[in-house]
Amino acid sequence: MNETSHKRWGMTIDVNRCVGCQTCTVACKHANDTVPGVQWRKVLDVEVGEYPDVERLFLVTGCQHCAEPSCVPVCPTGATKQRDDGLITMDYDLCIGCASCAVACPYQARTIVHDEPTYFGVSTPQETKVAHDERIGVAQKCTFCIDRVDEGLEAGLNPGEDPLATPACASSCISQAIKFGDFNDPASHVSELVATRDYFQMHEQLGNDPQIKYLIETPAVPARNSDPMDLSDETLLDTEHALVGKRQTFWDMRAAMNFIMGGIGSGSAVVAYLLWISGNVNSQFLVVVNIVSSIILAIGLFCVWLKIGRKLRAPLAILRPQTSWMSREIYVAGIFFGSVALYFFEPNSLFLTSAAIGAGLFLYCQGRILHSGKGIPTWRVSQMPLMLVATGLLEGICLSAVLHFGWDSEISVTSILPPAAIILILFNSFLWRRYARNAKVWGISPIDRNIIGSLSPKLYIFGHCIPLILFGIAFFVPNTESSIVCIASLLALIGSILWKATIITRACHMQNFALGKMPHRGSGKFAAPVIN
Repeated sequence: MNETSHKRWGMTIDVNRCVGCQTCTVACKHANDTVPGVQWRKVLDVEVGEYPDVERLFLVTGCQHCAEPSCVPVCPTGATKQRDDGLITMDYDLCIGCASCAVACPYQARTIVHDEPTYFGVSTPQETKVAHDERIGVAQKCTFCIDRVDEGLEAGLNPGEDPLATPACASSCISQAIKFGDFNDPASHVSELVATRDYFQMHEQLGNDPQIKYLIETPAVPARNSDPMDLSDETLLDTEHALVGKRQTFWDMRAAMNFIMGGIGSGSAVVAYLLWISGNVNSQFLVVVNIVSSIILAIGLFCVWLKIGRKLRAPLAILRPQTSWMSREIYVAGIFFGSVALYFFEPNSLFLTSAAIGAGLFLYCQGRILHSGKGIPTWRVSQMPLMLVATGLLEGICLSAVLHFGWDSEISVTSILPPAAIILILFNSFLWRRYARNAKVWGISPIDRNIIGSLSPKLYIFGHCIPLILFGIAFFVPNTESSIVCIASLLALIGSILWKATIITRACHMQNFALGKMPHRGSGKFAAPVIN
């Protein structure tokens, strides 16, 4: 790596030069043998504004090989790495296809293919010859043609100047819109371009420091600041618009089940432990709850296992606890399951305590896993971990109340759990209201804001208000039937399940593409200014 350790490879893309010919996409597909439907280099045909103030441009996208990549730390196996020269690499033999990197990427740069599609229904000799079986079921993306770069350096060529050592998209660009080079070399062409030209980095505010820099002006065509007409909410509601992110399909209901079952199971174990140490239930009840929680957590983890692309590699997910919250979730799950099992061999209260600690950490890890999905605006909001933890504790109270129904205890559950449930329902309602109210400020797309808005009344009524009233009756009215608490608990559980399933599988559109600035060309007020 000494040859590349002092370099920082990147690209400049001149938005004014790109003519949308798609030569780079074809060159990329030819060089990397991607299967039908998979294109590592894309050119978006973008139209903005409203007649007569309209503009059309072409935007080249792909992996940005960020200086601070959000895809690297979330990988639980270390399959996604960053080299000393900044290039983000994929180890197909280490990847399990969990898609953590795909939902963490704000640039829609990653793909997972679970089968072997062909162009003509059957594999042609050419397709068979260039097939990459190692890419099936795992994450794949643009590599900046890393093999060409490395082989070119070994041959004494200069990447960015010599075509054979330059990524296929850049060396094939007929308008010279794409340039490749070393940003750490001030004499390189790309360094000179960014030093003398106005440019922007896509989603610079997210802190990834992407290493594709978009040149946005020429001496004859200056840049302009974005106009509200460019991308109104009405425009961004159009799922066919080139800049609008598609709904992610990497994490489906199987992934949602992990968050649903994980919250219920871990929250119940924590709540039951708190009831035990406060003297409100005996150890037998706590053990029963731990057993039930273990089953629930196991079901959730099994659903995750069903989702990953390379299931036999699942044990490799323990390899990255230093950065991956998914790896950490596995370790704390081991603490919980191990403690529950050990208690049967040695009924020591220490194991009950360690089980509760493992369950609490598991719940926290779940919040951080979803929050790490930086490419999904509805997930990356700062309060998401708190929302999942608070919901999990409410779910724990609800399941504990249901399990306690008819349990022989010196203290009635209706005197302990309802006030705690009331507090958590109010807190969860506050968090959801804050989430929905600030959705636009937090960068959530209008598509997902509409989904959140349509869910909110149902959640408030059936998941918050009715359970709140029923728990209130159970708390303030003496000798209330425990069945009221059970009904309230079931409704609150349904509300929690509903919002998690919605956020993970429906209100989960990927980050929109965006231009920090616009080229000043088009018609009406977007037309290039006249230069005398």
